[in-house]
Amino acid sequence: MRRVEKVLILSALWCLLSVSLGARAVIETYAFSSQDLEARYHLLSQELRCPKCQNQNIADSNAPIARDLRVVLFEQLEAGATDDEILAFMVARYGEFVRYRPGMDRQTLLLWAAPGLLLVFGAAGLISHFRQRRVRAPGVLTDVEQDQIEQLLREPRA
Repeated sequence: MRRVEKVLILSALWCLLSVSLGARAVIETYAFSSQDLEARYHLLSQELRCPKCQNQNIADSNAPIARDLRVVLFEQLEAGATDDEILAFMVARYGEFVRYRPGMDRQTLLLWAAPGLLLVFGAAGLISHFRQRRVRAPGVLTDVEQDQIEQLLREPRA
């Protein structure tokens, strides 16, 4: 066999192997007792943040803890827990960080107020900046100042 044929065969085998690995991925399926529970599951799994990934919700994360949280979420929904009860359970266990939209309380007040405060301070800074940049009409020169300018203009440059 020539070198080109070997490379082609190895490339084809590599492609087949990489495609077959994707087929072995586990897809989680849950048998919900009603469509309403399934809809709530999808909404809540989008609302809860993965504690490990920190920038993905538990629906999109493949981390083991996210899989465990999805199972807990399913079990609690099937047990009849309300959305507020489930969120309270997750917050009690993992902290307020587990929610993408944390509740408004004393600890998160700055988080909720920061965008408005930044907007107000930014607008105040811009207004102050543009007020200082206003061009003022030049004042009238005194006779002494006018004589000094004329003298400086007459001096030869070196």
